[in-house]
Amino acid sequence: MATSRRGFIKSTATAASGLVIACYLPGCSKPEQAASNAGPPKLVKANAFLQIGTDGSITMFCDKSEMGQGVYTALPTLLAEELGVAPDVIKVEFAPPGNEYVNKMLGAQATGGSTSVREAWDKIRMAGAEARTRLIAAAADEWNAPPQSCTVADGYVLFTSRRKSFGELAEAAAALPPPQNVQLKGKNEFKYVGKTATRMDTPSKVDGSARFGIDVRLPNMLYAALAQPPELGASVRSFNADKAKTMPGVREVLQTSSGVAVVADSWWQAKQARDALEIQWNAGPAAKLSNASIYAGLKNAASGKGLEVRKQGDADAGWKANGRRVEATYELPMLAHATLEPQNCTVEFRDGACHLYVPTQVQQMAQAAAAKAAGLPPEQVLVHTTFLGGGFGRRLEVDFVPAAVECAKALDKPVKLLWTREDDTTHDKYRPPARNTLSGAFDSSGKLDTVKIHMVAPSITSRWAPGAVPQGTPDPFSVEAAHNFPYDVPNLYIDYLQHEVGLEVGYWRSVSHAINCFTIESFMDELAAEAQLDPVEFRRSLLGKEPRWLAVLDVAARKANWGSPPSGRHQGVALMSGYDTYLAQVAEISLEGNKLKVHRIVCAIDCGQMVNPGIVQAQAEGGIVFGLTAALFSEINVANGKVQEQNFDTYRLLRLNETPTIEVHLLNTDEKPGGMGEPTVALVAPAVCNAIYAATRKRLRRLPIVKHGFVV
Repeated sequence: MATSRRGFIKSTATAASGLVIACYLPGCSKPEQAASNAGPPKLVKANAFLQIGTDGSITMFCDKSEMGQGVYTALPTLLAEELGVAPDVIKVEFAPPGNEYVNKMLGAQATGGSTSVREAWDKIRMAGAEARTRLIAAAADEWNAPPQSCTVADGYVLFTSRRKSFGELAEAAAALPPPQNVQLKGKNEFKYVGKTATRMDTPSKVDGSARFGIDVRLPNMLYAALAQPPELGASVRSFNADKAKTMPGVREVLQTSSGVAVVADSWWQAKQARDALEIQWNAGPAAKLSNASIYAGLKNAASGKGLEVRKQGDADAGWKANGRRVEATYELPMLAHATLEPQNCTVEFRDGACHLYVPTQVQQMAQAAAAKAAGLPPEQVLVHTTFLGGGFGRRLEVDFVPAAVECAKALDKPVKLLWTREDDTTHDKYRPPARNTLSGAFDSSGKLDTVKIHMVAPSITSRWAPGAVPQGTPDPFSVEAAHNFPYDVPNLYIDYLQHEVGLEVGYWRSVSHAINCFTIESFMDELAAEAQLDPVEFRRSLLGKEPRWLAVLDVAARKANWGSPPSGRHQGVALMSGYDTYLAQVAEISLEGNKLKVHRIVCAIDCGQMVNPGIVQAQAEGGIVFGLTAALFSEINVANGKVQEQNFDTYRLLRLNETPTIEVHLLNTDEKPGGMGEPTVALVAPAVCNAIYAATRKRLRRLPIVKHGFVV
């Protein structure tokens, strides 16, 4: 039937009702109505992940931030699988702050810890299955047909020759009571899950339409640049803004809770005027802090006894009884996140609310920080999450939000606050420094009898989520990749001693997996050398009770042709389980004098069931590049309270010509999904350092590698 464009618009505007479905979470905030492009639909009174319009449109409210890890594709795929539609017909919007979007694995509305797919695997599929069940029930009622004989396909419910679109059924489905005994599909029924498919965010990122925080443009928007203390923890004593106020485009200079901001018509004008400010700073508690004092403090603290993490047998007795011993201490540096998109936040006050446009991993925390700065209740702060130009844990912090709110409130105009690269590098929440001491003893038959692991480091979680670290218990994020030590020894003791170093530390991609995997897997190589055994065979001999660990080790060794590298090359191996994923890596390097070349990294991964193997592979490759950058070059140095590294000239990234060939081999298993955003990062440093030992017989017990005289 022909219709005019005007008639079509009028008809869709008047028929704008629909269905919103999700898993009901008792105790969460009351359901709210979501916005639809077609107008205000009628919504089911439940916490919404899914919206279906009467026009057949399908919208998913994605409760995870997209920072390159692929949730913009993976989570809609889970929903689509159960709903019976192709993933690419689903429109994705980022969910607002809300208790219904709390990440159950983290206890907060947060994207991190490689939890996105693991936490969503049942929850999002259930949301799709619940909607499917309602839609089928609505059609079956209309047709007087048995629901079990109805099916769904491509946005329709089907029964014999009859069919009705989801849009036609949306209102009736919304009126039905919550379904009971909703059934999820089995793996053998999957049409989309487990298949490699093009990422849904790729087209917008290619054509430039994807909106990152730095891309936000609002009418009449101004720009702010923030002068922050050069010393960590310092504060403003006084400032002279006379010169800055006379500079072109400058609208205002104001003191904020974190420094002095200049607001201008363009960001460059704001930055130039900021640099002209004359500011006197009060010294803070970190004024005399230096790397020397930080590592001296860790060393002194290491003589103390930590909180018990794991114990089997009697490690003290085993150590005393066996004379063939190995002991080593490893030190790990502080690291910056170095996201390619510096921290930024855009704020607008309108219609009685504070609108926050922000690349964040923590919507509710960002909302709370903005509300406090604005003097508003949290419900009057609306958070619009953008794509993140890198997260790596940095955007689990909200320290860049309040100043933007304060500027926008003072000028009563939209304001975008943007940090410089130097701001970002010198005012990060750095990965903790650490000092780990490991001991091993062999019995008279040459078998490994005793291992002790003593970890000393600051605690991130004690600051970020103190309720997650009860008094007298170790920070669970500080003992990752150590508490699950897989090697079979009669006597094992692991403890963790929390020692704060005078500055705030933050979660960094793979957090303590990278710290503890480096120390343990380097030490396992030291023990293999003492036992005069091949490093792979030594590990195999201790993994008889750990089939998943053993499987990835065997695949990596076989694919890397372990023991027979090309002439002039040397190999190192590392093994780890983290985020419910099991991995092994083999690094292949060469040395000409002090010139180090990493030629190849082979990685075997068992991450259980996969939503999109192509994304898994990409995450593995990206993590390896990220980990190699850190292993080779990265270190934050502090002198007299000032961070010395400023930009990518002094905190440099791996270059294209320095990137090795990366081979990723995925094991196909039926295990529950594991996380993939972070784990490959952790194995790179020990694998490369173990390869360097194979080439030089020199142990590297402190990173980065270039600090040992190597040139890349």
